Amino acid sequence: MAVRAVRGAVQLERDDAEHMHEQVGALLTAVLERNGLTADDLISVWFTATPDLHSDFPAVAARRLGIVDVPLICAQELDIAGAMPRVVRVLAHVETDLARSALTHVYLGAAAALRKDIAQ
Repeated sequence: MAVRAVRGAVQLERDDAEHMHEQVGALLTAVLERNGLTADDLISVWFTATPDLHSDFPAVAARRLGIVDVPLICAQELDIAGAMPRVVRVLAHVETDLARSALTHVYLGAAAALRKDIAQ
């Protein structure tokens, strides 16, 4: 079994805690499902949010999904002029038998524009 990293992102429509929980929850669910993973496969998860998001910590969505015994951390994304607003990114470290090239990174909605090189 190897340790791998899976990435993803979602753009929120607004800075609202419930909306964040829904969208980040959908992102985490998609990352797990598309890679055939469960919460038991998670080692740790990093979340970043753009500086315009203040309503809550993205990690709350993971806790609401029942991911309660995995280390989570939130950080602020760099404030770069012209960057896409209201984006939450995730970097999940997982244990998996999948080859690095077989991992599916998940960019939902408008966030797909962040990684046009990855087919969604």
